[in-house]
Amino acid sequence: MTELTNAEIERYSRQIILSNLGGRGQKRLKESRVLVVGAGGLGSPVAYYLAAAGVGTIGIVDSDAVELSNLQRQILHSTDRLGKSKAESARETLLALNPHITVNTYPLRLTKDNILPIIQDYEVVVGGVDNFPTRYLLNDACVMAGKPLVEGGVLQWDGLVMTIKPGEGPCYRCIFPEPPPRGAVPSCQEAGVMGVIPGVIGVIQATEVIKLLLGVGQTLTGRLMLYNALEMHFREVTAERNPGCPVCGDNPRIRELEDYTFVCEGQSCRGELP
Repeated sequence: MTELTNAEIERYSRQIILSNLGGRGQKRLKESRVLVVGAGGLGSPVAYYLAAAGVGTIGIVDSDAVELSNLQRQILHSTDRLGKSKAESARETLLALNPHITVNTYPLRLTKDNILPIIQDYEVVVGGVDNFPTRYLLNDACVMAGKPLVEGGVLQWDGLVMTIKPGEGPCYRCIFPEPPPRGAVPSCQEAGVMGVIPGVIGVIQATEVIKLLLGVGQTLTGRLMLYNALEMHFREVTAERNPGCPVCGDNPRIRELEDYTFVCEGQSCRGELP
């Protein structure tokens, strides 16, 4: 097992003293590899807290460049990086926070042809994407590859989180079999999003990832957590694997990945609710 340096022991001391983590758990985090898809509103807090916790290798997938309208919620980026690749901006921020980790960047859009080679190098995948085609592609690829996926979504003052463990619980399609009809869900340009909401949801996603890596606690597998900030409450919806699910069911009809053509209209934020 990889050893911790004295600097790392001091850096992570407040979590190393946790009875269900300790030095062994911290070494486990150091050896872990997590892929964050989307360096926006959700991916920002996810990646930032995973880096702070000492997750040894973090992959960042994002094909976009930093825009001024991103900065209200996408805390990995800053005003002086406008126009810069989000993946590279994220890498710069994460390494400034924790130089002991490795950050791999993928400044590209995921497709049926490149997604499996990318996710196969990681233990856990985090979804923080801004469009339905990538959301469904990511779900299908993680199910087929047997990779845990921590999914999140935000819109206006609301958010959701679910953890998908192939073979142990429902996938995203078990709950939402197909993308909604065009126009059924407003984009963030149309409906807006309060900047702190992705922060709340992203931190929960990061917590789920850490629990998965350490094998502690109870994850949101089989549970959809819904957050309403205006009323300041969380509620859970129990979800079960659908035997008729088109991708993880008993007789799946989706056996090969495909690039979906459904596109959300207008400018959208990272991870809008379905």
